[in-house]
Amino acid sequence: MDDKEGLRVGAAVRRRRRTLGLTLAVVAGRSGLSVPFLSQIENERARPSPRSLDRVAEALETTTERLRAAADSARAVDVVRAGAGDGVRRLVRGRHQLSALEFVGEQDLGREFQHRNDEVMYVVEGAVEVEAEGQAHRLGRGDTLFLSGGVRHRWRATVPDTRLLVVAVAEHIDATYDSRR
Repeated sequence: MDDKEGLRVGAAVRRRRRTLGLTLAVVAGRSGLSVPFLSQIENERARPSPRSLDRVAEALETTTERLRAAADSARAVDVVRAGAGDGVRRLVRGRHQLSALEFVGEQDLGREFQHRNDEVMYVVEGAVEVEAEGQAHRLGRGDTLFLSGGVRHRWRATVPDTRLLVVAVAEHIDATYDSRR
């Protein structure tokens, strides 16, 4: 691991620790590393050795590879240009906390969806019909529909040249609320 990669992992470590609702002291106890050292890692003032990063990852119930991938995505600046596509365009590339797709045309995927995380649908142009939990919702230009994680739904564009933006918390992120924690 080079210096730049080692320093960039700090934000990913902090984000994962906070997602789990852990304090630095708990992570220190689990990893055998000191609270000041973990703080320095999170604030990108210290570079963990590969062994220390393994210990941090284990304490955070993940892998070093996932921490490195999260670190890479934490600093990404990526422009996705408009262009012709097959009706579906990914607006955020890579593994990030956010997923965003644009659907163009008379889309009818013909299936029901159920995601574990929250999702927002925004009609840029045209019209969409969404069935969620047994209720039909007709959306027109500028309308937004929010679906909390776990809601079963299906949708279809009802007019030509419809453009629908779907933004969601990515599936690889555990953003669902668990009252047992």
